[in-house]
Amino acid sequence: MKAGKKAKTSLGEYYSALQLRTDRWTALRIATEQLTQELSDRRRQEAERKIRSLMEVLYPIELYWAFPGHDTFLRIGALLDEGRVEALANIVRNICRALMSNSYRRNPHHHDVDELIEGSPDDESNEKRGKEIPYFEVLFVDNFSPVQEANLRRTMASMRRPEDPFMYEPVFVPSLTDALIAVMFNHNVQTVVVRNGLKLESEQTLEILHRYMSRLDEDALQDVEPKEYGPELCRLIARLRPELDVFLFTDQSVEEIAGADLGNCRRVFYNQEDHLELHLNILRGVSDRFEAPFFNALTQYARKPTGVFHAMPISRGKSITRSHWIKDMGDFYGMNIFLAETSATSGGLDSLLEPSGPIKKAQEKAARAFGAKQTFFSTNGTSTCNKIVVQAIVRPGDIVLVDRDCHKSHHYGMVLAGAQVVYLDSYPLNDFSMYGAVPMREIKHRLLELKAAGKLDRVRMLLLTNCTFDGVVYNVERVMEECLAIKPDLVFLWDEAWFAFARFGPAYRRRTGMHCAALLRERYRSDDYRAAWAKYQEKMADADDETLLKTRLMPDPDKVRVRVYACQSTHKTLTSLRQGSMIHVHDQDFKDEVEQAFHEAYMTHTSTSPNYQIIASLDVGRRQVELEGFEFIQRQVEQAMSLRKAINHHPLISKYFHVLTVAEMIPAEYRKSGIKSYWDPEHGWSDIAEAWGEDEFVLDATRVTLSVAGSGWDGDTFKNQILMDKHGIQINKTSRNTVLFMTNIGTTRSSIAYLIEVLVKIASDLDERLDDASAVEKKIFERKVKALREDLPPLPDFSCFHDAFRLSSGNGTPEGDIRSAFFLAYDESKCEYLPIEGNAIEKEMATGRELVSTTFVIPYPPGFPILVPGQVISQEIITFMRALDVKEIHGYRPELGLRIFTAAALATLEAKPVIQAM
Repeated sequence: MKAGKKAKTSLGEYYSALQLRTDRWTALRIATEQLTQELSDRRRQEAERKIRSLMEVLYPIELYWAFPGHDTFLRIGALLDEGRVEALANIVRNICRALMSNSYRRNPHHHDVDELIEGSPDDESNEKRGKEIPYFEVLFVDNFSPVQEANLRRTMASMRRPEDPFMYEPVFVPSLTDALIAVMFNHNVQTVVVRNGLKLESEQTLEILHRYMSRLDEDALQDVEPKEYGPELCRLIARLRPELDVFLFTDQSVEEIAGADLGNCRRVFYNQEDHLELHLNILRGVSDRFEAPFFNALTQYARKPTGVFHAMPISRGKSITRSHWIKDMGDFYGMNIFLAETSATSGGLDSLLEPSGPIKKAQEKAARAFGAKQTFFSTNGTSTCNKIVVQAIVRPGDIVLVDRDCHKSHHYGMVLAGAQVVYLDSYPLNDFSMYGAVPMREIKHRLLELKAAGKLDRVRMLLLTNCTFDGVVYNVERVMEECLAIKPDLVFLWDEAWFAFARFGPAYRRRTGMHCAALLRERYRSDDYRAAWAKYQEKMADADDETLLKTRLMPDPDKVRVRVYACQSTHKTLTSLRQGSMIHVHDQDFKDEVEQAFHEAYMTHTSTSPNYQIIASLDVGRRQVELEGFEFIQRQVEQAMSLRKAINHHPLISKYFHVLTVAEMIPAEYRKSGIKSYWDPEHGWSDIAEAWGEDEFVLDATRVTLSVAGSGWDGDTFKNQILMDKHGIQINKTSRNTVLFMTNIGTTRSSIAYLIEVLVKIASDLDERLDDASAVEKKIFERKVKALREDLPPLPDFSCFHDAFRLSSGNGTPEGDIRSAFFLAYDESKCEYLPIEGNAIEKEMATGRELVSTTFVIPYPPGFPILVPGQVISQEIITFMRALDVKEIHGYRPELGLRIFTAAALATLEAKPVIQAM
């Protein structure tokens, strides 16, 4: 039954082995049920061949899972050989049902073959048994014989006690390669036990399994000595899945192992077999991640009888239960939410502003989970987190490089901080009326420009959005390394509002701020880096700016300071109540330079009455991703990949819609890997690991941007009138001719199926409408499509700040002070309006007058400022505004026009500047 060593099965239609496993079990159920029917000899033989073929594919996959287990799987083959087709169909049906419903996690007898053969398919009685005990699997890595494996399985089972908080089952693999495949494939694994006898190579040859190895340097593993396989595996697991607990059994001496890098190894057992101690350590490790300190404290508080003599009548639900008119609110929400509502910080609770108890512990656990040095909770959303970090770091007059199409909270943060802003232009995607991200060359160019002007000492921060709303992801490691080569103490703020989940996907993690901060900090301490730096310094001694722009730069290890902040909207991509967000910090100078200022900024922007339910949800959300984030994100990516394939290659849907490819979202010069699409009919799925390792930008697969131009509807109309009003599908991002579907950890295959059904229905209705249309109606439709595909105005770049809002004009550097312009606009006498219709604006420009915006002008979509206070209005911006067909433009009143500063106000400022250098 084992697949041949050399015979690799090509299964290119599947993105992952998990998808393959699910579909093959379903196919096996259908085939075994068919075998129980009255069939001709020929059809019976065909059915048996199909069953054996399916089992050949499933065999190497099932070796990595505890359920249904190796012995049970072999029993299926024996039932087929014995011709017991009813028993065969029953056991496969019950296994398939248990896998689909996850009921095996709640059934302590799920390995009982007789129960699987004869048990009821409804699983109801099984689910009631021990369903409160969470289930996981422990991976044992050693080259066991079948007898040794059976003995260890029995021994570990004998360690269980009724009071154990969790239930686990062992999985056995013989090699380092098998272990790595298992931790990347089996999301049930929470603990890995590495023992002495493991070997290097796997005997499994199923091609789709080895896809999980693509992000490792397999050639480098060949140089590892056999005695180092155990420690090396510990290190590799820490790279791939740092949340897992690892235990190492070794026969090396204490002196040999004490100073070794063992990744996240929790404990080393020295050449001994203490099974009870191992069992207790396994449970303790998972318990540590399972604990949610503040959530537990809040639930305990809600159970206590209390007398409420503070503000908040809603506390304990008294104002609701005593009401004759709003009891329906209590019925809707239930009482727990009100029992937990309080403004108390004692009684087992804690203060968010000065945490010392369960909130402090919860934040420490979040820091561990997300790879930060410190983590701070926010109940006011990431908009507030962004302002807290900016206010804590930036002083009035500091220069900050800002992604121009970032979230508006950053722009307002610049106003509050009094920063001198240098706006960075992202590459445009004019065909889709959206921006990508800021190229590395643009960032370096601005830093070198400021250095040449003698202003590098005033440059404080680089602020970028990672990933962008549309899913463009930076090469975070490269951006920080090259910027630190020019400005060694530069502070980085990564707005990861849409990227909180990324820590728990191995490919995604490498492009997060916290991961790269730890990576760089470790790198700059190494002797290897110092040797490489010495050669680099000699090579680049006389390099000019053009050479620096073309070369991968390296920072001086003696000067570099790793200072990184990341703000994440936990509620957007993980489990949390709305406005639940986190600030993650990895700043070498935090305690010396920032801690006090950060505390003041946190006090400034954080409510003194934070919502405890939001804090508790952040705590539980952290627990979830440490224990099952890998599983959920794996499935999320798979759903998005399936959606891409289904839309682009459905004959009816693809007539009017298509999912934008990597090549359409990221220009070729930023894709060293050459990957153009995640899937195409000729080559199947692309291996994205190479792209995520080296490309300047990559595309987050969980964002699916759908071009709707072929339908004749603009993005806003398609979103509101078609998707929402007619079919109840909600989205929140559009461009002129696209809509964005975001998958998340709650997306199911049923959700994807429903969306496909809706798109088929829409395309079918379009087909029918056009089939019945007159020649004139068809021409009108074609013109609409052409307008959405071809007649799109180019996106405008940032123009410049007016000289009145610059500290030093005429010296070639572009920084400006939006704070002064923002507050100057409070004086209505210094402002006037010009309509964009007609040619009033062009007439003013023809006189040589510079028109300067008094406000942020933010159209939705695209949702970022096309004008900021103090910015000179260019003809390109006016052209773009005239072409916009959106209804919502913040900062612009169509009945009045653009609000600009009067010529007299600007003349006064130029004669006597209001801006003073710090």
